[in-house]
Amino acid sequence: MWLGSPTTAAYQDMASLVSGAESQARWAAFIEKSVAGSVHAAELPFAAAPGAGDLSGSGVAAPGIGPVALRGKASSTDTPDEDRVNRAEKRSRIVSVVPVSPPKDFTAGSVLQRSSMILRESLEPDLKMAFAPADIAGREIEIATSFYPKVDRNSMVPSFLADLVNNDKPDVLATAYAPTTPDYARSSPFAALLKDEKEGRFIPPLGEGDHEWMNNPLPRTVFEPAEQTCLANAIYFEARGESTRGQAAVAQVVLNRVRNPAYPDTICDVVYQNKHLRNRCQFSFACDGIPDRVASPWHYKRAEAIAMAVTAGKVFIPEVGSATHYYAEYVRPAWASTMKKMTKIGLHIFYRTYGGGWS
Repeated sequence: MWLGSPTTAAYQDMASLVSGAESQARWAAFIEKSVAGSVHAAELPFAAAPGAGDLSGSGVAAPGIGPVALRGKASSTDTPDEDRVNRAEKRSRIVSVVPVSPPKDFTAGSVLQRSSMILRESLEPDLKMAFAPADIAGREIEIATSFYPKVDRNSMVPSFLADLVNNDKPDVLATAYAPTTPDYARSSPFAALLKDEKEGRFIPPLGEGDHEWMNNPLPRTVFEPAEQTCLANAIYFEARGESTRGQAAVAQVVLNRVRNPAYPDTICDVVYQNKHLRNRCQFSFACDGIPDRVASPWHYKRAEAIAMAVTAGKVFIPEVGSATHYYAEYVRPAWASTMKKMTKIGLHIFYRTYGGGWS
């Protein structure tokens, strides 16, 4: 019965050899050395026996050999693991990082509003603790605007004049007649033309002993380009070698004469008064017989800036005050003894008249 009905365990018997049921491969089986790393000493492969795959991984202890692994054909393959594993859908262990969009500066219809995911209610409470709201109720606009640069158009003066600026309310007509930078106006110059004569106009501060006519604003025409050219000429040809403060003092004297009823009411008439009298005019450059040529455009540009700054009232020198005269220290004019000495700036000494400035 055992010979007639061979089972898996009887495949190696004589009957299977006689019947020829795939006996060649079975009887040709042999033990081979186990692969490196195996716990067995040898392997016994089964060629194609039914159920041999079920024996894969099993083993027996063979006398004289040691542990022998039973390896079926179905369990072996010539394809390495690197080719059998499908890694098409495999991703990196570190997920890709998507950059977070920065907070929006503004949203339509809002005033200085910023939107941020950080302040959303949906975040975890422990994350929101780092962004606790500050007590800024009522100061939102002030705080928001502090992060934006402010440009004060009234302080737009050349850097070399910055230290002399002592008035933050210059004449409003400075841009009405001279609409070029720097912009000295604080409000609309054209609106000032329709209002009171002194509204928005620069009125010099009166010091002790200064004359009352200093309370009068300068004529509107002093801001015209032609008038400013005459003032720049006086600064350049009379004091280009002086400091910025010294040049501004000369410009202030010229403008004081324009204010003073005893002198002409335009800058050009004041600067070139008696120019036809050789060496007897009011400002020596106008009647010294030397051609008035600008040899240094850079110095003349500075003179133009100083002229407009003093005319607009951005720069006013209290020590000079209502002085209408000056002379260089190396000369001795006869009129000096009849006037009050105000101050000395550089080489120039400045004087103010007595008796209200009528002398």
